[in-house]
Order: sequence, then C-alpha cells, then structure tokens
Amino acid sequence: MIDLLLFAPACFALNLAFGPNNLLAMTHGAQSGVRFALAASTARLAAFVPMIAASALGLGVLLSASATVFGVVKIIGAAYLIWLGIKLLRTPAATGASVSQRGAVPLAQAFRREGLAALGNPKAILIFAAFFPQFVVADHYWLSYAQLGGIFLLLEVVAIAVYATAGRFAAAFAATRLHWFQRLSGAGMVVFGVLLLLARQPGRGAA
Repeated sequence: MIDLLLFAPACFALNLAFGPNNLLAMTHGAQSGVRFALAASTARLAAFVPMIAASALGLGVLLSASATVFGVVKIIGAAYLIWLGIKLLRTPAATGASVSQRGAVPLAQAFRREGLAALGNPKAILIFAAFFPQFVVADHYWLSYAQLGGIFLLLEVVAIAVYATAGRFAAAFAATRLHWFQRLSGAGMVVFGVLLLLARQPGRGAA
C-alpha cells in the first residue's frame, strides 16, 4: 500500500516548485485565462506520461549515468528556454484593453511551448526515477508506479491551476502593465535556460 500521507505532500511540493512550465502556466493565465492555461498544459501532462514510464523501465538511470545523453538533452532544453525567453522579451508593448490580445498566443503555440519545455528538461525524468522508487511497493511494482504517476499528474493539474490563477489575478490588477509581466516571464525563461546549462549531471561532483 502506498503511503499517501507521506507521498502526497512531498509530491505536491514538487508540483508547486517554480520552474519553466509553471512560469508558462502563469504567463498563459495572465494572457488568455485559466481555462486556456489548463488546456495548453495538457501538453506537459502528455510529456510526463512517457517520462514516468521510462523511469519505471529504468531509463532514468541511463540518463543519470551517461554524461553524453544528459548533456545533449540539457543543451537542447536550455537553448529552447533561452530562445523562448528572448521571444517573450521582444513582445511589443500595448496599452489599455488591447494588451492581453497583443500578448496572447494561439492555443497550438501555447500547447507546443508547454510540451517542449517539459521534454527539454532532463531533471524531470530524474525526479521520477529518484523520487517515485522511495514509495513503490516492490510486490506490486508496476501497479504502484502507475498509481504514483496518476497521483502526480492529478496534483500537477492543481499546481497548473494555482499558477494560472495567480497569473490571471496579476493581469487583472495591472492590465496596462501586462507587457512588463511578459518581460519578467521572458527574463525568467532565460534564467532557467542558463541554470539548466550550468546544471551538473546528478551523481557527479566537481572534477
């Protein structure tokens, strides 16, 4: 039996951790509303499903052990985050009621952003590979891993709603300054990209 009293709060803390995808949920919520952000974030959930499956199969260990694989994924993910951040920084300013429409993106583009940001972060699969096994029931390995994955995804939806709502409220209170919010989001993406580039491979210390 999975110890939900320990797993659920620890898992939700991971879901709520501020990172590229949650920043995107906040940005999309500010631009186009909570429902839009939730719809776009289904790409993140879809990306996490094979990551969880890969971790269950032990591929997270490969990512952790192989400097080449980790480095390639890290560089690609970092480059995408920096590119996305620069694009947000260059969003033209607008005034009055037109600001949200000027900053908004089509759902397909928001969907793609979420999916690529999730897939481009090698730490996501490592979280599943390092965190989930602490709660897996050995006698029911596959069933318990699936249950843990399902709970994680449900809590992820709650976290998405929290960030999207926060973004929407921020936009409502400062509608004429939404372009500054977008620039802050862009700067945040660049920072996350740089941090990802500087991230060490888990299990390897300084040379």
